[in-house]
Amino acid sequence: MPVKYNLSEKGNPGNPAAPKKFYANAKSSGEVTFRSLSKEIAAGSTTVSDTDVMAVLNDLTKVLSRHLSDGKIVRFGDFGSFQISLSSEGAETAEKFNISMIKGAKILFRPGIDLRDMLSTVKYEKEK
Repeated sequence: MPVKYNLSEKGNPGNPAAPKKFYANAKSSGEVTFRSLSKEIAAGSTTVSDTDVMAVLNDLTKVLSRHLSDGKIVRFGDFGSFQISLSSEGAETAEKFNISMIKGAKILFRPGIDLRDMLSTVKYEKEK
């Protein structure tokens, strides 16, 4: 199934006088829940139930959160890696920087090879 997209017209913030252009925006076609993922993973195994998978994934979420909050990069092998990224105000010198200048944090995900390869073969279709 292709990834659906729609178009939105946007101006150039660096040059408001420039003509606006149309850009593609990916549109979701639904969602997959934690429970349905667990059932799907369990269906591929003869030894674990969806409850077992849910318990492991739930613990994985807790462990991932703990290691990220400790400032670690968490590598999931071929799946990819997670890391914290910060945004802050700038300071004129290192000595003038203080923690109140940190404005937010986000979690970066860097996909592994299989997910990157999927991106090179994904099909697209304009939403009707």
